[in-house]
Amino acid sequence: MNTKKFASQADLEEKQVSFTKLSAHAYAYTAEGDPNTGVVIGDDAVLVIDTQATPVMAQDVIRRIREVTDKPIKYVVLSHYHAVRVLGASAYAPEQVIASQDTWDLIRERGEADKASEIGRFPRLFRNVESVPAGLTWPTITFSGRMTLWLGDLEVQILQPGRGHTKGDTIVWLPQEKVLFSGDLVEFDATPYAGDAYFQDWPRTLDALAALGPTALVPGRGAALQGEEQVAKGLAGTRAFVSELFSAVKAGAQAGKDLRSVYRETYEKLSPSYGGWVIFDHCMPFDVTRAYDEATKFPDPRIWTAERDQQMWQALEG
Repeated sequence: MNTKKFASQADLEEKQVSFTKLSAHAYAYTAEGDPNTGVVIGDDAVLVIDTQATPVMAQDVIRRIREVTDKPIKYVVLSHYHAVRVLGASAYAPEQVIASQDTWDLIRERGEADKASEIGRFPRLFRNVESVPAGLTWPTITFSGRMTLWLGDLEVQILQPGRGHTKGDTIVWLPQEKVLFSGDLVEFDATPYAGDAYFQDWPRTLDALAALGPTALVPGRGAALQGEEQVAKGLAGTRAFVSELFSAVKAGAQAGKDLRSVYRETYEKLSPSYGGWVIFDHCMPFDVTRAYDEATKFPDPRIWTAERDQQMWQALEG
């Protein structure tokens, strides 16, 4: 395991983009495990969920939207604060950028550090990083718990179902069409990144998503899920990964093993089931480090900096 390139620095292959219509108003922009973008076309305006990593990458989303509607893109919703989700926002020139108050707090607390960290991890996604305006992407509207937007007669619920991938996780739910945009709370054939996660809360939050009864789901990464069976599979896969990883790490920590030993054992345990998922090798050092923190003495995630990323990687993979 000691020959791995840091994070996703070896991932330079272009991905095939799909733009899938899921209902009368909902579309999914997906790219073989790269971060997804959701699109809701209402009666009078367009809402975009997650923006891509840079304004240059966002232009491809806008091009797809313009193939199906000329309505103005008025709203951007941030499912959480991570740079690959938010730094493309300026391309849409939205009237409002909507996020949970917890996400706003995380941007204020660790947005700059996270930006530097993620740019170092994902060279292909941030290839046009010079197109990102100076500063951070700041919400113009924040909420706690839930809010509702009406795009004409279309009801768009913006909900904070609980902590999981981050403490600010936000979903978009179309109750009339039973379409759910989950952000990184759910992944499909892609490894959940859990460096800023709340492992013990995440399964309960997935229960809240399942309780909505979605018949289509756009995950944070991976193909759009259509039909109750596929949606259930996506929820179950994410739950299994998160639960199995935390259980393994917690057992190792309680046995008094150090982080490097726990990492090796957990990697070997999860690799047969999940090693084929996108960004598995990238995520595992971050995920196990956070799980070890949560199982020992850090209930809240510590801030990742570009320097901490490299130190952690060297300690576990060097």
